[in-house]
This record gives sequence, structure tokens and C-alpha cells, in this order.
Amino acid sequence: MNTTAIIIIVLNIFLSNKGFRDRAFFNNYKFSPYHIKKGEKIRYISSGFLHVDYTHLFVNMFTLYFFVDAVIFQVGDINFLIIYFASLIFGNWLTYRFNSNNINYSAVGASGAVMGIVYSAILLNPEMTLFFFILPMPGYIFGLGYLFYSIYSMKRVNDNIGHEAHLGGAIAGFFTTIFISPFVIINNLFTVLILLIPIIYFYIKSK
Repeated sequence: MNTTAIIIIVLNIFLSNKGFRDRAFFNNYKFSPYHIKKGEKIRYISSGFLHVDYTHLFVNMFTLYFFVDAVIFQVGDINFLIIYFASLIFGNWLTYRFNSNNINYSAVGASGAVMGIVYSAILLNPEMTLFFFILPMPGYIFGLGYLFYSIYSMKRVNDNIGHEAHLGGAIAGFFTTIFISPFVIINNLFTVLILLIPIIYFYIKSK
């Protein structure tokens, strides 16, 4: 695995572990619309390096490990970081937009950034096959289904999962990848159009 990706994973492990042991640290840097309104913008980024528990941390880092090489191989280290942090920040921004008046809302996790990398990998590698439990499917089918699931779950499912961050991260990963590698529009037009469907649907629905 690439050195840059290892650094990101190590930072997540180190800072998450500190948050597990130090609740003051955890509370000072978790995502909180109340504190962001007061000017603590660092939480847009810092919350992405904290996790609820070891299972949460493992799932995010394992997913990142699985997809990261498919992105870095295509766009390089710097562009990988751009996609990662753009997805993290936009995922949290979308979360803020939908929860800005909920003073009790809080969240942590790298899920938005990781979903951005997942969708970048699908765009850059349209032949990719993913598994839903044990069922193999083309990456674009997984991407299409997961985006619609996130849109549905934002309002209708109370499961303590940050669906807004997942959706925002995926959207940012999609557009940032196209900006960085516009060749995907020509080479992978079908995948681009398929993944664009739920994004357009979400935009119209949220107007």
C-alpha cells in the first residue's frame, strides 16, 4: 500500500485511539453544528479522524485500504489527498446543512472521505466488481444503489449512521475526480451518467 495512504490510516488510528481514552479531546474535536456555528471550523476536518469505537474505525480503514490503491494508481498521491479531504469536508458540510439547528447533533468518522474514495475508484475503474454481502455486482450498480439508499435513509432511517456525510462524500468524490481526471467523461461515460442520476435526483429533491 502507498505511503500516503498508510499515513492517513495511521493518523486515523492514533487520533481515534486518543479519543477513545480522552473524552475531553473527543468532545473538543467531534463534529458539532453548535460549535461550528461558534466558529470552530476545524471540526469539519478533525471529526473525520475520530471514531465511535474500534469496530467503526476498523470498517472505515478496511474499506479505505481496499479502494485506495485503485485511486492513487490513477491520479497520484496529491490528487488522492485532494479527493479525500474534499470528500471529508463536503460530507460534513452537507451534514451541517441538514442539522445546523440541532444543537444536540454530533458525529465522528472518516466515512465521508472514504465514500469519496470509493466513488472515485468506481469512476476510474468502471470494470471494478464489488460485493453486496456475497453477491457480485458492477461497481456502478453498487454506487447507484448506495446513493439512493443514502438519500432515502437521511430522513427515514434512525440508525445513528451519518447518511448525509456518506452522500456528501460520494458526491464530492464524484465531481473532484472528474475535475482532476476529465478523461473519465470520455472513457467511462456510461458510469458517469449512471452515478449522476441519484445526484441530480437529490439536487432536485432538496431544492
